[in-house]
Amino acid sequence: MIIKHNVQLQPHNSFRTKALAKIFCEPQSAEELSEIVNAFPNERKLILGKGFNLFFTKDFDGIVIKPAMHGIRILRENDRFVEIEAAAAEDWDHFVKYCVDNGYAGIENLSLIPGSVGACPVQNIGAYGTEAMDAIVGVKAVDIPTGGCVAFSREECGFGYRDSIFKRTALYAITSVVFRLEKSFQYREKYIDLHRELEGIPSPTLAQVRDAVIRIRNRKLPDYNLLPNAGSFFKNPVLTEEEKDRLLSELPDAPVYTTNEGQFKTSAAFLIDRAGYKGKRRGMAGVYAGHSLIIVNYGTENGREIVDFMQEVQHEVRQRFGIMLAPEVRIY
Repeated sequence: MIIKHNVQLQPHNSFRTKALAKIFCEPQSAEELSEIVNAFPNERKLILGKGFNLFFTKDFDGIVIKPAMHGIRILRENDRFVEIEAAAAEDWDHFVKYCVDNGYAGIENLSLIPGSVGACPVQNIGAYGTEAMDAIVGVKAVDIPTGGCVAFSREECGFGYRDSIFKRTALYAITSVVFRLEKSFQYREKYIDLHRELEGIPSPTLAQVRDAVIRIRNRKLPDYNLLPNAGSFFKNPVLTEEEKDRLLSELPDAPVYTTNEGQFKTSAAFLIDRAGYKGKRRGMAGVYAGHSLIIVNYGTENGREIVDFMQEVQHEVRQRFGIMLAPEVRIY
């Protein structure tokens, strides 16, 4: 395994901000990953997937580990289900396509989300009424403090809204993820935009659902190769009943949904739009004109400029509606 020093991280984050990694490596196996964390016990460590949910504001004084293990294998199956293990560096959308092409249902609504398989449990990625936790049954990882290999059940992953134990603690480097998917498929309405896209198709197939998700995402979201971005920048706010009532008194048409925990959720994009920031640009950062939840980079290589604009949006939304938006994107 090659250990590199002073590596430029601009190609490794979708916002394309510049920063140097003091040390950089790409382990090809769980064993190599264990070796590297044991070889540098006193260095700060960052596990990096494809860099679609983070950006850098300064050099990283430590070791950046980019897992490079690949492979997809079926662990077990019966007439109803299949359990598939995918290695951390597998491209997420390629894996979704593999599952759809083979008639395995459960993650088709997560089509075209950029990133790697190993990153999906960290953020508990979600879209169109589906979350990764709905299909994940296990995660394998390396314990960073000890270098030992560990395994987590779905319950042990501590999944929440765009959250998990892997995000909260940063103690584990994921090496593979196990999914349990169904061999039969019947479309059920989960999300109104997707349902509208499928209007006129009486019984959509898995492939038709995937194609519909891809069409919607391509219409709504900017190409990160042309306008660097990290997708949804903010989490949708979870509100108490008091906050919900205050919001509806201010904005009676605000979308509000009840969560499984008896709380309430509203749309960050809606609040940003109503605060007047849809399409607004400040220097080299701005809110995408096609979707208020996406901050885009118009040409800066300095992550601080993006952070300054983020804070401006947060301040305006809080001043107007009393709600503090929390970033979904990780900032270093």
